[in-house]
Amino acid sequence: MTKAGWVQVQDNLKAAVGVNNFTNWIAPLELDSLADGVATFSVPTNFIGNYVSTNFGELILYHLNRLGIQVQRLGFIAAAARPSLRGGLRAATPRRVGGAARLAEPAAPEAPAAPAPAKSNAIPAAQLDARYTFDRFIVGKSNELAYAAARRVAQGGPVGFNPLFMYGGVGLGKTHLMHAIAHELRRQQPDLNVLYLSAEQFMYRFVSALRDKKALDFKAMLRSVDVLMIDDVQFIAGKESTQEEFFHTFNALVDAQKQVIISSDRAPGEIRDINDRISSRLQAGLVVDLHPSDFTLRLGVLESRAKTAAAAYPHVVLEEDVLPFLAHRISSNIRVLEGALTRLFAFAGLVNKSISIALTQDCLADILRASERKVTVEDIQRRVCEHYNIRIADMVGPRRVRAFARPRQVAMYLSKKMTSRSLPEIGRHFGGRDHTTIMHGVKKIEQLISSDSQMADDLKVLKRALEA
Repeated sequence: MTKAGWVQVQDNLKAAVGVNNFTNWIAPLELDSLADGVATFSVPTNFIGNYVSTNFGELILYHLNRLGIQVQRLGFIAAAARPSLRGGLRAATPRRVGGAARLAEPAAPEAPAAPAPAKSNAIPAAQLDARYTFDRFIVGKSNELAYAAARRVAQGGPVGFNPLFMYGGVGLGKTHLMHAIAHELRRQQPDLNVLYLSAEQFMYRFVSALRDKKALDFKAMLRSVDVLMIDDVQFIAGKESTQEEFFHTFNALVDAQKQVIISSDRAPGEIRDINDRISSRLQAGLVVDLHPSDFTLRLGVLESRAKTAAAAYPHVVLEEDVLPFLAHRISSNIRVLEGALTRLFAFAGLVNKSISIALTQDCLADILRASERKVTVEDIQRRVCEHYNIRIADMVGPRRVRAFARPRQVAMYLSKKMTSRSLPEIGRHFGGRDHTTIMHGVKKIEQLISSDSQMADDLKVLKRALEA
């Protein structure tokens, strides 16, 4: 088979497995020889060769034979096992000796070349979403620190913090920022090894490497990267062997001044069943919190996404009061918000109607019901008691000592602001107190907010926790 033949097979494989799988697994293969029905490929590591053999071997054989190339088996040789594996298929050159044609004697082996830095396309990274770039990330007060930190890491070069740990609830932009970092680094520095994996993929590949006795290849692959990104690290909690490998990989990369970026749905110290050593190291860098989005940020996201949707549905008219309505009603999750807008445009385009409040309420009835605030007085009491480390019995009881009275007033204030309960109803949840007592508690907290910064901070934390 000629080099052109292998290129044709590669084109067919790209169409069959997709661009991401092709880039990560097929592109690193270099055809080394073809003899006796065996096609031998050089690969960067044994791990990649084993993965290709297991997952794409039969497909490669099919496309080789489809072109009339008789191959029954594939072989893989790691680059470290050969003096040189570059240059594609090496054909022996015939020469004349004494009037007869014979194959030339093989040349002396070349001196081993210094290994070239591994390219990012030889790393089995997870697929990046092309939509998740910095240009498409809407910045607001709730995520501006995380955005600034991500931008700094994406510039490359020495960074004053390692690791960067981003945490927050579902749909607040953690994964978007991680993909944006990877896109920017690969654009600016194509030779940089940027490895992005979800924690689940990290675990799967580690377990697979152990099962196939390729653990050393897996370790070497991880330690060869320049930037390691692990998404949703909370999923390794409770997995002792995976945590151990993660810890040693983390230390090796940080010690080598390679950047590590981690995301989670909670702060490092709040991840249950995770090794104390890991928790401590995760907190050694910059820890940033992505808060639930505010109205302004949600409206900005909707306006940005509406422009894209309008290009796909140019005949659909979006009435101006719809976006503020959605930004107000769907408050907890940006991803749900974007999905709701996508559904609206698709529905309006199919039925050939403009997007009005009435159509929005009909089309998104299930999402709007699910997004309604369901915070109860009991939820507020429980959260406030946890925050101030008191018992609910003390909160609703008769004692008026400051240690109980102030948290009680905070809970009354939040119950008034975050539920639809009347003052008498709230009073019944606080040991049958009169509605005037509830009014006094609410007014007291309102006065303290402007004069006591600690009280203002406590209320922000409590509201965020209750809305999450």
